[in-house]
Amino acid sequence: KENRYCVIMAGGIGARFWPMSRRSCPKQFLDILGTGKSFIRMTFERFAGRIAPENFLVVTNQSYKALVLEHLPELKPEQILCEPIGRNTAPCISYAAHYLNKIAPDSMMVVTPSDHYVANEEAFIATLDACTDYADTNDVLMTIGINPTRPETGYGYIQRSSAEPLSEVKCFTEKPNLEVAQAFIRSGEFLWNSGIFIWKTAAIISAIERYLPEMHSLFSSIKECYGTVGEASAIADVFTRCRAVSIDYGVMEHADNVYVHSGDFGWSDIGTWGSLYQHSRKDKYANAKPAEGCYTYDTRNTIISLPNDKVAIINGLRDYIVVDTEDVLMICPRSEEQNIKKYIDEVKFNQGDKFS
Repeated sequence: KENRYCVIMAGGIGARFWPMSRRSCPKQFLDILGTGKSFIRMTFERFAGRIAPENFLVVTNQSYKALVLEHLPELKPEQILCEPIGRNTAPCISYAAHYLNKIAPDSMMVVTPSDHYVANEEAFIATLDACTDYADTNDVLMTIGINPTRPETGYGYIQRSSAEPLSEVKCFTEKPNLEVAQAFIRSGEFLWNSGIFIWKTAAIISAIERYLPEMHSLFSSIKECYGTVGEASAIADVFTRCRAVSIDYGVMEHADNVYVHSGDFGWSDIGTWGSLYQHSRKDKYANAKPAEGCYTYDTRNTIISLPNDKVAIINGLRDYIVVDTEDVLMICPRSEEQNIKKYIDEVKFNQGDKFS
């Protein structure tokens, strides 16, 4: 339908995938899964069956504009909305909504992260269609929830009020500890939070006006500037004054018209080396490693990433992450990958920004 727009959020730096993901070329522009396509390319293609190329917007950091156009040559430069600084998802979505409100006030927004994996695209599209149909005729803020397959502590959760595929949301919970996650799974009331949203542009603008009034007034105050040469400097001013807050925390947790549609389509937020390991093909010793050039001995349950022309001999590792790039080598137990941000900070402190 002509009034449907897809907003791809592509501003993150993918720090948990360091040292492969860097500020200069973060995760969404990498082919981490070895499919021959970057995450952002796969995201675009997933929605392109339902949404025309001219109805895509990508919100990203100013420094990634050229990369986005390189990966998505179907888009025109004016379809890339550039954030001067990262301020989490609420300002990102506010920017896109106010921009759309000016060019297509009766539009419907499908908002998606740029770096997720979906195994069954047909099932995904069927769920998306059900959500857009419902949001078309109801004043609701829709999100897609994933039927959980394990007590995952790396995801947010959505508690629903019924077991129907389409249900009202009771509450959102940030990443729980293992005990809580296990209780969530047992109860059958909880879904994983995919971070994919569907709503009328007018509906999200009025929700932001109600729950984040300061943010709303900042983005409304520059409405004459959207789509003009003055947009970049106006947005730079707004973003420096805007507080960093997620759309979940700022709006979804408070609104009373939030609905979730459950889905089963092999979704993963491949956000960490550990989650990549879960989705990778493994050898008989449960090692995820390159098909060529990597020789392992007495090594189990280990993920290994190497440059294409590199040979590696690895002996005696259990449950490790080994990532070699042109200029950084990281060897770390899989159980300690939450420390990666600490490693980056220390490297940055001692070596400057070059390796981050």
